[in-house]
Amino acid sequence: MAKDERLFHAADTRSRAELETMLGNDFAGVLSSDDFSVYNGCQVGAQQKCCAHLRRHFKKVFSIGRGNNTPCAEAFLTLIDEAFREHRVWRETKDFTTYINWAEGFKERLLLTWQTWQGKVGYAAGLLLKSLREKAEQWWYFLDHPEVPPDNNLAERSLRLAVTKRKVSGGSRSMARFKQTANLLSVIQTCRFQARSAMAFFRQTLSAHSCDFSSPPSLIP
Repeated sequence: MAKDERLFHAADTRSRAELETMLGNDFAGVLSSDDFSVYNGCQVGAQQKCCAHLRRHFKKVFSIGRGNNTPCAEAFLTLIDEAFREHRVWRETKDFTTYINWAEGFKERLLLTWQTWQGKVGYAAGLLLKSLREKAEQWWYFLDHPEVPPDNNLAERSLRLAVTKRKVSGGSRSMARFKQTANLLSVIQTCRFQARSAMAFFRQTLSAHSCDFSSPPSLIP
């Protein structure tokens, strides 16, 4: 799927089976996501977990304020903020050599920081450090592949309309209506990210449906 296409899938669970329905069992691309457990262990080419969510987790640890939680969280928040800044510079300059040189030094400091606080923090911080060790290639994939964003903010922005609708309407009352809503959201958000008018797309589609000689519009670039 292209970066300016959006596909919403209607499902009544958040299970691994739903994910495999969309991606299959041998997805060769990069799966960007939050740290929801269903994404762990997926058979994909690579994964990038959202570092904005990681930062949010460490902010919560920082607020605990007991023992070594605060200095540990502060150290990792500093590193995460640095990573976001350097990735933004790469997006602006596309200077791959400078970025990779920075990333190599960053990995060393990241490991040193992890070793400094491992086993010296509370339960919540300990869980984060365990995740950083066991899923390091997923949290920091963007260090070697800067073309992959370090967060899933684009997906979050795409979902905002769906979340707002659910809060206002309370959701759909049947799976059939839920699927129709997903289809509409796919069209509306794809049009938005392609800088197209959704209403114009619907008019062209209806016109093509009623006229045999008219070709239907496409959302595929």
